[in-house]
Amino acid sequence: MKTIIAFAGSDSKTSINKKLAAYAAGLVKDAEVKVLDLNDYKLPLYGIDREAESGIPDNAHAFLNEIKAADGIVLSLAEHNGAYATVFKNIFDWMSRIDGKLWSNVPMLLMATSPGGRGGQTVLDIAKGRFPYMGGNIVADFSLPSFGDNFSENGIKDAALAEKLEEAVFVLSKAIFE
Repeated sequence: MKTIIAFAGSDSKTSINKKLAAYAAGLVKDAEVKVLDLNDYKLPLYGIDREAESGIPDNAHAFLNEIKAADGIVLSLAEHNGAYATVFKNIFDWMSRIDGKLWSNVPMLLMATSPGGRGGQTVLDIAKGRFPYMGGNIVADFSLPSFGDNFSENGIKDAALAEKLEEAVFVLSKAIFE
């Protein structure tokens, strides 16, 4: 059975991005979904001096191993001041010190959501521009605006947005299973 990892670029215990990532990954048929939480991979703030003194922390290796073992990735990024959340940027930086192509060409559905009307589009654009240089195989992307208005425990309320997500999940599924 194929394995998909789903996670949010956030450490919020009530992360809307984690909810979206888990929901989207669950739409992939015939796959085991493993939802990861960045809180389970605590890391010190990256710095070259810290790396020289202490090496690369085990949690950076552990998270990178999850990526490398996956058949697919569903990542939904939180947007903080128009960029990555600090917790995501930190784990991203640590993993890049282990392997510059850290995404390992694993098919990825890259997403973002926010309470606002742009749905994290700015951070999504940053990641879409950067990840391919680091082994990112972004096969589809999706932005969900106004999370509180457009998402419930049953999924995406707006039919057009729900259809866009289903199309993105279909593209990811095709990349994983073919």
